[in-house]
Amino acid sequence: MAEFKVDGRMTVKGLKDNFKKNFGATLRVYTTTACKTFADDKATLASIRKDDAKGGSLTVGGNLRVGNFEKKLGEMFGIGVQVANANDTKLADNNITLVAAGK
Repeated sequence: MAEFKVDGRMTVKGLKDNFKKNFGATLRVYTTTACKTFADDKATLASIRKDDAKGGSLTVGGNLRVGNFEKKLGEMFGIGVQVANANDTKLADNNITLVAAGK
């Protein structure tokens, strides 16, 4: 099963690349949980983390549901993420797994 670790030292580009490599789906990363402004690819997750977010690290496995993954990153880093299909043409359903989102 594909998995990778997310922590504050990771760049936005690194997060998106690891996500694509492990699950085949596309990850959209935003500066807030409201998902209005895309995050800079060169920024680290810690640098865009909101003050009230707890930070830390998270191991992301392919059997995690899309909605739970999006919620966890919001809680940990105060950022918004949206999982999209491999072609980045539509958002994935929150009730499917990350692996299923990439198929």
